Amino acid sequence: MDYKIIIVGIGPGAPEYIVPIAKQHIDNAKVLVGSKRALETLAAPDITSKIITGDIPSVISFIQAQLYKQDVVVMVSGDPGYYSLLAALRRSFPLKKLQVIPGISSMQLAFARLALPWQAARLLSLHGRKPDEHSLYFTEGAILGILTDTIYTSKTIAELLLRHNWPRTTKAYLCARLSYENEEIIETTLENAVQTKEFSHCIMVVTA
Repeated sequence: MDYKIIIVGIGPGAPEYIVPIAKQHIDNAKVLVGSKRALETLAAPDITSKIITGDIPSVISFIQAQLYKQDVVVMVSGDPGYYSLLAALRRSFPLKKLQVIPGISSMQLAFARLALPWQAARLLSLHGRKPDEHSLYFTEGAILGILTDTIYTSKTIAELLLRHNWPRTTKAYLCARLSYENEEIIETTLENAVQTKEFSHCIMVVTA
């Protein structure tokens, strides 16, 4: 039988942001792969499962072993096409083995919260990645959507942008814990973002 790896986006965090078809695949799964939190929240009791850790080869090996006898559902946060395990799965399995169910990314939700169109935005990830210098320079009318981390925080990114000619009064929105009860969105400027509360895991939206 031609078993599949079904990669489902499980949204930005809160269960209500999981699209129905993704939830259907999760509920019907016999094998689930996902983060510890996703498995604790969404996996049925006694289901065969594997936690995604930094050891990606072991996750790939687990999926390969299970795929001989059944479908494997892989849960990834946000949308599978936006910085997820999908890239590693594409390198490890034939494309005909992959079925992708899109989800709502935290980037999408940040722009939605701000009622801001994002088709012209420059989307960057500094989450575990070094910045591309060319993408940081100021241009009139530019909009940036940036994934942050513990190194490239809202403060260090604001400092970076100021060094790349962005005006000090440029508006910046710090969107943290999106979709959760303690969601927080702060409107500030690049100048103030250097001096005020620092966010290490958020979406930073900057509008020229």
